[in-house]
Amino acid sequence: MTESPARTIRTTDGQSLGVREWLATPSSPRALVHITHGLAEHAGPYAHVARRLNALGFAVRAHDHYGHGLSSGARGALPHRLRLVDDLALFVDDANAAFPGLPVVLLGHSMGGLVAASFVARRLRPVDGLVLSSPALSPTLSAAQKGLIAVLSRLAPNLRVGNGLDADDLSHDPAVAPAYLSDPLNHDRIGARLARFLADEGARVMAAAPQWPVPTLLLYAGADRLVRPEGSRDFAAAAASSGQVHAFAFEQHFHELFNELDAEPVFDALEQWLCERFSFDGRRAAAIA
Repeated sequence: MTESPARTIRTTDGQSLGVREWLATPSSPRALVHITHGLAEHAGPYAHVARRLNALGFAVRAHDHYGHGLSSGARGALPHRLRLVDDLALFVDDANAAFPGLPVVLLGHSMGGLVAASFVARRLRPVDGLVLSSPALSPTLSAAQKGLIAVLSRLAPNLRVGNGLDADDLSHDPAVAPAYLSDPLNHDRIGARLARFLADEGARVMAAAPQWPVPTLLLYAGADRLVRPEGSRDFAAAAASSGQVHAFAFEQHFHELFNELDAEPVFDALEQWLCERFSFDGRRAAAIA
């Protein structure tokens, strides 16, 4: 399976968003999986995830968030707080137009997990499935930091500072941190509006959890140092009454579940969940709740 050349699409406000596609699947794929990446990174490093899903009959797309990777915008900045969620709606609309009737599954990691969960909680568009990988439902922020973010997002919304991410906390694999730090498309910035989104949006997702509308696979790392695993545990507990959320905790793993030394159990859970719910006829009627 090969990756199509990266391209950009124009938004209605004249910005450009980088897009990657791994579409070399059967003529009737099971579903389209759209990946949303984490803070300060981009979609390119998810190629190994996409190729594994290709091998199972899933088409895969991913985009670089505004202010990230191949997309336009100051690194880590947002022109308005819900920009990333609104951009995801654009891609869901595009997927429905390009692949009419094909189930659409969102796969969000870290910040991208919060974006995808917010999209579902706000019910902006219907989707057929959701996968959350180490979602940033509860970032590692103190009450004082949250208060400072609230002030800065009002008084200096365009201010950008270092995001404080320690690459050594990504994975137990010693090759991951150097690869992350040497990737020229990664950055180390975060703006006040984006920080406010990260600090506040998990509460909206949590409030929506008891009536969660979409079949969801939640994968989270018990030893995560970049987002609090308690956020995932609390979400799974709050969503239990909906019957929609299937949660798997990998207690010894760090944040980058798909890049851990022992990533096979993570991929097994992902692949089994997807294949049980989406058949090869590729129609929405085939999706199993």
